[in-house]
Amino acid sequence: MSFQPIIVGTGLVAWQFLQSTRETQRASFDSSPALVRDTEYFAENIGAISTAEELVSDRRLLRVALGAYGLQDDIDSRYFIRKLLEEGTTQTDALANKLADERYKALARGFGFDRPNGPRTTLDGFAGEIIGKFRAQQFEVAVGEQDNALRLSLSLQRSLPELAAANVANDTKWFRIMGNQPLRSVFEGALGLPSSLGQLDIDQQLEVFKDKAASRFGTNDIAELATDKTLNRIVQTYLLQEQVKDFTAAGTGQIALTLLMNVPRWDAL
Repeated sequence: MSFQPIIVGTGLVAWQFLQSTRETQRASFDSSPALVRDTEYFAENIGAISTAEELVSDRRLLRVALGAYGLQDDIDSRYFIRKLLEEGTTQTDALANKLADERYKALARGFGFDRPNGPRTTLDGFAGEIIGKFRAQQFEVAVGEQDNALRLSLSLQRSLPELAAANVANDTKWFRIMGNQPLRSVFEGALGLPSSLGQLDIDQQLEVFKDKAASRFGTNDIAELATDKTLNRIVQTYLLQEQVKDFTAAGTGQIALTLLMNVPRWDAL
């Protein structure tokens, strides 16, 4: 059995415990036999992959490739993934550019099968780059099996600084957040936004996110939001909001249970 992360408490208590023990827990998790087998196989074989067809034909390689971008549930969608990788992101009408989920674009960009000088699979350091992403994502998945709010918080902590470092406009970074469901969920929770916001025009959504971020955290600049201090505030606010929702739901459930317990039984009438 692989190592399962240890979670103590809920909300901020659980987050603080996880932060203080994460280095040790990650080391144990990364040394799990199944994870070691997958990553060693990937490191040994990915350099020989030159086409998307070759990648999707090797389930073990594909598992790591998809898992590195949080897309492990698409492991059986081989035709879809092959088309996505083959078309890449260079052309505006490429499949990845038509999808709202930014993780597909990141996958296509990451492997670069549409590059004129060949895919990124042959580059020095590529295997290590993907394996690092895969290990982090798998740890987050394992944490999420016990507490999904902690999983999303870990995802934000890992991904937001990466996004902030991208050489694109601030609005583009916001669009990427809005198109990445884990990141979007944390921001919606931290900013007190309803999930129904997604029904608005995309440009209207952008303005709402930016205005709310500036109001609650003093800035809508992703580079500033990704600094350690502000990022920690976002996570804490999100986890507190989640706890409030849980307490509210628990309270509603207790009221319903009390009412049911006080309903007269038919056999007592």
